[in-house]
Amino acid sequence: MSSQHPQSARQYSCEKCPLRPLPAFREFESQELSFVSSFKKGELAVDKGATVLVEGSHSAHLYTVLSGWAFRYKLLSDGRRQILNYSMPGDLIGLQGSLMGQMQHSVEALSPMLLCVFERDQLHELYRNYPGLAYDITWMASREERMLDENLLSIGRRSALERTAYLVAFISSRARGAGLDGKRPVQIPITQQHIADTLGLSLVHTNKTIRKLIDRKLIAWRDGGCEIIDQDGLKDLAGWDGLGEERRPLI
Repeated sequence: MSSQHPQSARQYSCEKCPLRPLPAFREFESQELSFVSSFKKGELAVDKGATVLVEGSHSAHLYTVLSGWAFRYKLLSDGRRQILNYSMPGDLIGLQGSLMGQMQHSVEALSPMLLCVFERDQLHELYRNYPGLAYDITWMASREERMLDENLLSIGRRSALERTAYLVAFISSRARGAGLDGKRPVQIPITQQHIADTLGLSLVHTNKTIRKLIDRKLIAWRDGGCEIIDQDGLKDLAGWDGLGEERRPLI
């Protein structure tokens, strides 16, 4: 398994965070920025394939993704995996373990990552003294629930072709908002196994479904993952209107 590399020195201060200028994120008030800067204890470099958090574990930390990709998943006792969602820059991970005592899912890095590290114990101060930030965390949790609702609808009611189109359109839409579309078209660093484990399909069925999307010139499959060619075409095929998000919080 790949390793994690703690970094005591900060590569990025909160005041010069590369995510803050992106149009997807709302601005901090000065006192909020000062608190978040003290809340942050360092950065953690994570290799591709490393497990960031383990289901059932207790962690003293929670993290904001500064760069890179990850996915959240659960395992059955026989090793079968269900991928729940994907994490990108600006996403908060580990909150569930902070509030419930232990993690109910695991998190694995899809690419090399850099994480901002926060002490779980300081959440109490955040909730006591910074109601705007407390609301932000509630908003993030509600956003995650909304995304999972849409994903469940897709798995339960969309056809295999529709749900695959939805998934790649959903991930690429989120990637654009997180500033991951510097190179066009958007390329998602996932394998066909990741798609199968997200959608509850066999690998063979997934491969055949992806081939149909390729034949329609909606996506291409590269060594680095899934390349999005026609985002609007994917959304039309899935019957999905998009995220429709306004500016969102960043902790």
